[in-house]
Amino acid sequence: MINKIIACGLMFICAFFCVQAQLHAQNTDTANIKIQGNSFLFYYKQQKIFEGTIAANNSSYSINHKKEIINNCVYQTIVITSSNDAIALNGAITAGNESIACESEPKDGLRYVRHVVGLSHNLRNQAVYDRSHDWLISFDNYYNTVSISPFSISDSFTRYAFSVTGTEIIIRFKPQYYRAHRGLKYFEPSTYSVWKKPIVGWCSWFAYFDNIDEEKIRHAADIISKKLSSFGLEYLQIDDGYQQNPVGLANTWLQPNKKFPSGLQNLSSYISHLGLKPGIWTNVSFADSAAAFKNKNLFVQNTNHQPAKGNWVGYVMDGSQQSTIDKLITPVYSTFQKQGWKYFKLDALRHLKYEGYNSYADYFSDKKINRNEAFRNVVKNIRKEIGRENFLLACWGIRTELVGIADGCRIGNDGYSYAGLAQFNSYNNIIWRNDPDHIELSEKEAYRSCIATSLTGSLFMLTDNPEKYETPITEAARRSIPVLYTQPGQVYDVDPSRSTKIDGADVEMSGSGPRVFDASNSTTTGLFLLEINKSFENWMLLGRLDERDQIIPFKDLGLDSKKNYLVFEFWSKKLIGEFQQQLNPGKIDTNFHCQVFCIREKQSHPQLLATNRHITCGALELKNCSWKNNSLEGENMLTIGDDYTIYIYEPDNFGFKKFYFNSGEIVANKKDGLVRSITIHSSAPILSWKVEYQ
Repeated sequence: MINKIIACGLMFICAFFCVQAQLHAQNTDTANIKIQGNSFLFYYKQQKIFEGTIAANNSSYSINHKKEIINNCVYQTIVITSSNDAIALNGAITAGNESIACESEPKDGLRYVRHVVGLSHNLRNQAVYDRSHDWLISFDNYYNTVSISPFSISDSFTRYAFSVTGTEIIIRFKPQYYRAHRGLKYFEPSTYSVWKKPIVGWCSWFAYFDNIDEEKIRHAADIISKKLSSFGLEYLQIDDGYQQNPVGLANTWLQPNKKFPSGLQNLSSYISHLGLKPGIWTNVSFADSAAAFKNKNLFVQNTNHQPAKGNWVGYVMDGSQQSTIDKLITPVYSTFQKQGWKYFKLDALRHLKYEGYNSYADYFSDKKINRNEAFRNVVKNIRKEIGRENFLLACWGIRTELVGIADGCRIGNDGYSYAGLAQFNSYNNIIWRNDPDHIELSEKEAYRSCIATSLTGSLFMLTDNPEKYETPITEAARRSIPVLYTQPGQVYDVDPSRSTKIDGADVEMSGSGPRVFDASNSTTTGLFLLEINKSFENWMLLGRLDERDQIIPFKDLGLDSKKNYLVFEFWSKKLIGEFQQQLNPGKIDTNFHCQVFCIREKQSHPQLLATNRHITCGALELKNCSWKNNSLEGENMLTIGDDYTIYIYEPDNFGFKKFYFNSGEIVANKKDGLVRSITIHSSAPILSWKVEYQ
């Protein structure tokens, strides 16, 4: 046993120094920048990532290149200054297949949270971020013109064409961008991928709190499988209330209390039989005093050499001890995995960290063990037992110590708040999947919460009493799920008031309430933009949750102010109008308490405005859509049992001739002003349709 303890301690010492060595080596990495005449080449880790050429006409120019290392962050900057006329820098950036074109700095103007489906062509892009190697190349665009767009895509890389014009061109290269510049020292993107599939489900917590039982969960599963599963809800997660109390050794989790007489294996099978994926809540606390004192070696020791105790976490399990892992972690999570649980909400992590490891820091330092490594080891072993194929949610607070281990992180306090989606927008689907907490379909908040979660591609979990899903308010959820896989269009946080303080987690000794780095309940914007980039068309969705912004300038959204755009409001199913330069969104309908605008560039012929299936207006289910031979035609995946409506803009000089479709029946075909809506009832999973004009 002594040898085992010594070996485990040495493992943590080695891990600590290895991490420090990696940080020093990686954060001092630089690009090899070669400047030859009017050409620039950047090489990083032996790969060519940048090539550019200056077109100066008759203007002379100077080049200044500087490298600085500040607080272990590398800054490489090139300034190209023209003596008189504007010069142009054109070329290509080559990045990995997880890279994004994005904004690296906020600009004056409209403030909103921006996410992207597909490869962005937004006019605000002035940077490329490569997640695979964690580097950022950006161009300052305060006084010059920058355009960046993807032009060549393969399985291993994406190439972006860039063009920069001005009298002073500034190029910035920042290696280890999230790891060093953003302070996420455990971010090693080459070791893991973010979870790309939708996470949409139901959690029992706010529906029943800890007053759950087997009958209630089965009842919830019955209703949810009938009312929501066909629309994209997949997970049903039981929360606190099934376990024995006080929580202690493995049997208190694996053998549920008397409210679950059939056992957890039976319940998991029942949920799965209905076509849902079972999810389960656990935490890392230990409350059984008798068991703790009988197994002292499994716990952190206080100054009296007794099991240390902290508020909310009970007796503090020692993650640096293999015996702790073997007895408290492995049997619980290996069994749950075998029982078929697919989603794991892991709670009380902030308390294990603050009331546990931070409060008893001397215990770890005396043993020369890095307490963050011990903390990570607990969750690493949970991850190992449940497998990468199952979703792991870290709960709650910004758990940067668990980057690379958890698939998602609950970023705020108990209760839904869209504020965190603006305070940690740059983390979402780069670091992990953000969780704004469970959605309650209340009259005022249902539509607002659903669109903010969906348009950001965040974790989407409902939590109402299941009878709520038999009422009309469920439409807010049905039309917002599943969430699409998004990436941030900004690698800075729109509201940085929280993320700039994440280092404070290492000094906290109480997790009893929100801290300055946890997501708050108020934020600086109520606007959420989602860019849709498909092979057949690009368009935008703008969610507006309040009326603080009365004018929406198109240039602030990254649209061309010289073009005309058609704007359709999804919930009211109305064409707001044709706009150039800016949108006047008007009053918010109190039936929905929010708006979702679909913004499409106006064409000279009939065009699709939207569909009724999903707030992304076709991005979910539309496989293709095109105008040819005087016909508008498309192909869609349908939700069985849901009448499907397409909304078409028809200019006055085009006359409707005929509508063709492959299966089902027409429920309605009507014209209101310039908009034709056609509703089809079909039992087939694929709908092919064509509208012919004369």
